Amino acid sequence: MGQGETRRQNLYFPSDMLSELQKESTRQDRSISWLIQQAWKIARAELKRVPSTTDYLPSDNPDAAGEAER
Repeated sequence: MGQGETRRQNLYFPSDMLSELQKESTRQDRSISWLIQQAWKIARAELKRVPSTTDYLPSDNPDAAGEAER
């Protein structure tokens, strides 16, 4: 998807979080969509440092497991 293209996506938030988003949206005179986009841009680098759930799966290579234990 190129820059400037948009797609519709439904996101579900807990009611207290949505309430905070609505208040901040009003305070900044911006849309909730804009706030979420800015939050993503700010948090993206931090989230890349969080290990994925597959980072902890055992290796398919039995020799690799032995290497880690040595």
